[in-house]
Amino acid sequence: MDTFTGIPEAALDFYGDLQQNNNRQWWASHKATYDEVVVAPLAALLRELEPRFGSGKIFRPYKDMRFSANAEPYKTTQGLFISHYEGVGFYLQLGAGGLEVGGGYHSFAPAQLSRYRSAVEASVSGKLLAKLTADLVAAGLQIEGQTLATVPRGFPKDHPRQELLKHKTLSASVALGTPEWLESVAAKEHISMLWDQLRPLIDWIIRFAAP
Repeated sequence: MDTFTGIPEAALDFYGDLQQNNNRQWWASHKATYDEVVVAPLAALLRELEPRFGSGKIFRPYKDMRFSANAEPYKTTQGLFISHYEGVGFYLQLGAGGLEVGGGYHSFAPAQLSRYRSAVEASVSGKLLAKLTADLVAAGLQIEGQTLATVPRGFPKDHPRQELLKHKTLSASVALGTPEWLESVAAKEHISMLWDQLRPLIDWIIRFAAP
């Protein structure tokens, strides 16, 4: 598939079936379907969005069994990531329940986490992040990430941005389900609009935490 024409319903059906048949025999007999209805549309989407959002990759479908709590060898969702800056960018996830779109940073190294916390504590950068995240929540997105149970040591327990200080990673996403545009070429623009909405958060992370 050279041109993106939408994400077919068959891709969601594939993951619905995989949830019931997560084994190597079933996968081997349906790998061609995976390539056709999942990989091909997402690869076409990436090619068309990379000039605007950065280099992209489609994640492997195989679980790392060293860290898996069960014996099912395949992921039941398909993700992709696209970015102009290593580790910070936009993502998309597709599964039986439909489409999820988001963006952020999922792996703060110790030095980066220290910079992030200092930026949250600082008045100007901290207030800016608080506004950005509040705006995203008001627009229907969810703020996510790994968090501590309490404010990290060295910061006031009653800090006005204590919830942001608790974050070890930071992202925002929205579960879209199966919107009517999913199977059409219009999906590209809807995804682009959501990623553009997330761009100020991405820019904040790159400026204050990622260097």
